[in-house]
Amino acid sequence: MKFTVPKTQKAAIIEKAGGSIVIKHDQPVKRPEDLAPGECLVKLDCSGACHTDLHAALGDWPLKANTPLIGGHEGVGIVVAIGNNTNRSPVKVGDRVGIKWLADSCLNCEQCRKGREQNCPEAKLSGFTVDGTFQEYVVSYVNHVTPIPEGIPSDAAASVLCAGVTVYRAIKYSETQAGDWIVLPGAGGGLGHLAIQYARVRGLRVIAIDTGNEKRDLCLKLGAERFVDFKETKSIVEDVKAIADGEGAHSAVVTSASPAGYQQAVDYLRPGGTLMAVGLPGDAKLEASIFFTVFKSIKVLGSYVGNRQDAREAIEIAARGDVKVHFVSKPMGALKEVYEGMKEGKIAGRVVLDYGKL
Repeated sequence: MKFTVPKTQKAAIIEKAGGSIVIKHDQPVKRPEDLAPGECLVKLDCSGACHTDLHAALGDWPLKANTPLIGGHEGVGIVVAIGNNTNRSPVKVGDRVGIKWLADSCLNCEQCRKGREQNCPEAKLSGFTVDGTFQEYVVSYVNHVTPIPEGIPSDAAASVLCAGVTVYRAIKYSETQAGDWIVLPGAGGGLGHLAIQYARVRGLRVIAIDTGNEKRDLCLKLGAERFVDFKETKSIVEDVKAIADGEGAHSAVVTSASPAGYQQAVDYLRPGGTLMAVGLPGDAKLEASIFFTVFKSIKVLGSYVGNRQDAREAIEIAARGDVKVHFVSKPMGALKEVYEGMKEGKIAGRVVLDYGKL
């Protein structure tokens, strides 16, 4: 199978941190013959838009993205070329694959050997340290692309590759059992609405925290037992405790970027509870009572995206129909307005850029 690859393509570029998005129609495409061993060229059907992409564009994280920047890290498409002299490639030309935040890692350091590829000191990050998926063709790496199984459309699979994998891993390591209460601050957002579903797959009882009728309806529809509106409640802590048997929740997966989400979690968790820190506020501090963290035997665990196995598990669950992404499709040119919606917290679910749309 051989594909014809154009010399130029459309791409959304941030020239410098904090700059505006520029859509270029003459961005060069790397030639198949120029691919290095281990590299592959993927023709993208679509790409999800993640809050992380907004942080990369704004440059408001302690870690700074390389600019000029082609962002994006939730792409799905077809492998159209593989670098010459690539040995034992797990994918072939014509395969449908996904591109994640973790574009590549060495696979041989201690972190990689222990299944923490995302913490590899040589990690390459899509749309952050290397060009990402806000373009029609992307260079990726055969050992890290995720095969997309049948049974799930490309646009539905896109957001699973980051948002889905991230919350799936956090719930997987949250030290919870079927029937336990889990709290999801930011539950109506891109990560949160998927977290509800992955939590339900594991038999957990979900308390969703967010605001607004649209997000309330979405969370309850997806399986949350209770919804706490943080703008209407007098006390999130007291509400959560009252819902969770008067003792508090067993775990919280905090996907919101607000530091308040972290501060409150220690207070509403029951003794022995686990706080899974997932959201990445740019410069906020994790502030909680050390006394009660110790006294209540609270565990605080950072959970950063997921490894290759987490990605396969998360996408296979979605392909079986147990998890569905709530998303709207927009053309690449709408990315600027998508970022504005993210800034204002007005996007329920996810946005997927459809490269077949004008």
